[in-house]
Amino acid sequence: MQETQVVLVLWFIGIIAEAMTGALAAGKQKMDLFGVVIVGCATAIGGGTLRDIMLGNYPLIWVENWHYLVAIIVASLLTVVIAPLMHYLAKLFLTIDALGLAVFSVIGTQKTLLLGFSPPVAIVMGVITGVFGGVIRDILCNQMPLIFRKELYGIVSIVTACCYVILQTTGTAPWISLGVSLFLGFSLRMLAIRFCWSVPTFHYSADEK
Repeated sequence: MQETQVVLVLWFIGIIAEAMTGALAAGKQKMDLFGVVIVGCATAIGGGTLRDIMLGNYPLIWVENWHYLVAIIVASLLTVVIAPLMHYLAKLFLTIDALGLAVFSVIGTQKTLLLGFSPPVAIVMGVITGVFGGVIRDILCNQMPLIFRKELYGIVSIVTACCYVILQTTGTAPWISLGVSLFLGFSLRMLAIRFCWSVPTFHYSADEK
């Protein structure tokens, strides 16, 4: 029970942080307040919503627990007010975002396994939960999604989800699987930020001979 509460708290912190990053992205595109809220919501719960729709898992968490949706909307609008301070909180948001990536990836994987799906499907759904909120955010803001531009983000989600699946399928205690996977995902993301690790890019031009 305590393990579930810890995960829920981390997840809630993660969706609030993601809502605020989505709101900031909307602000950079000079969207109105409605746009800010929509992008904030899409960033915070887009990945989890897409996962549950694909798995046929209803009701969606924000439909069943509407107060989560209210918290996301409030966080998005609050970002508009405190936007001038965000420059000073950049490192904090990077840290929270790294934690959120690990938490979302593990929760997506865990939930899929509990629904009886295979480990490969669980890994895919963990990645969708972890990164697709950001993909939806960038598409709404008319930008190439961040995870497709060298950023070591999607790979971190894959490694985190794989770690959790491997530990669970080998009979490791759930709390150990959770702790190790979260630590691995968070550490890998922070190291990638610190040392600018990235994925090799592919450049193709039809004009090249």
